[in-house]
Amino acid sequence: MSTSQRQTATAAKERFNLPLAFDNYTELVTHPDVDLVTIAVKVPHHRELVTAAIKAGKHIYCEWPLGNSLAETVELADLARTKNIHTAIGLQGRAAPVINWVRDLIAQGYIGTVLSTSMVASGEYPSDVIDSANTYMLDKQNGANLLTIHSGHYADVITYCLGEFLELNATLATQRRQVKLIETGEMITATSPDQVVINGILNSKAVASLHLRGGHSRGTNLLWEINGTEGDLLLTGDIGYINMLDVTLQGARGKEDTLSPISIPDQYRWVPLETPKGSPFNVAQLYTQLARDILEGTNFCSGFDAAVIRHRMLDAIQTAADSGTRQTYKIDL
Repeated sequence: MSTSQRQTATAAKERFNLPLAFDNYTELVTHPDVDLVTIAVKVPHHRELVTAAIKAGKHIYCEWPLGNSLAETVELADLARTKNIHTAIGLQGRAAPVINWVRDLIAQGYIGTVLSTSMVASGEYPSDVIDSANTYMLDKQNGANLLTIHSGHYADVITYCLGEFLELNATLATQRRQVKLIETGEMITATSPDQVVINGILNSKAVASLHLRGGHSRGTNLLWEINGTEGDLLLTGDIGYINMLDVTLQGARGKEDTLSPISIPDQYRWVPLETPKGSPFNVAQLYTQLARDILEGTNFCSGFDAAVIRHRMLDAIQTAADSGTRQTYKIDL
């Protein structure tokens, strides 16, 4: 454990029975007993800490997004390739059992040829209120907002299952320009988008759309439908975090007129049975992949190269919204 103060680092060490505690990241990343460094701080600090861990030759798990821009992300991915290390980017939706099952169902032809897909989701923050810990998300320059974080997660799940966009259009809007601070009632100016709309054509020629909305809806908070020539799949949830919480999977094909629940095979659960469900579950799944890669020399985990592709997509979305023109992005390195 590393924090900015020795007192809190020591307290955390004792609370969780940890072997090591530091009050600065330099000692942590250079310690010979440390194999893997997790970067779990605010986005503006990612570049500094990831760079230090790479130069120390440590394996790295970094929360999404990797950098505060495409340029930072490319820089970090290029640097990581110079070292014999494994990297993981925190797009944990790729590790969710239901998402991997959907991906395989589509590959196996459960719904035939994919014709279209549409997703509507609520991103919780930004809403009309916010707590002090998350006010930095209101400033677009900090690189942590509905587009860079939430849209990255949702678009990554769509493209992981169905393939990348061949071309896309986008609309970004900031509907709530003043947000109330929960603790004091102060009004904070917001420059980050709270509405993100993406639509376009996937490489498979399927039509795709995503509408991500800030705040919580009294109606639909998560609905993802995938339509094919032979059937349909539907994923729904009470909260708009497909990468973090449980969702319901239904499907129908052939002559079936109504959707029915689809169970998830046990093979898609990689963590121990006692691992609790909830928001940490898919992160645990991702860590399991990363541990396997480190121990066995495999590359099942999505690393910094995958982050580069997703950041290119975010840049294309921003450019499409700014220019009003269709955009493409590179999917090779």
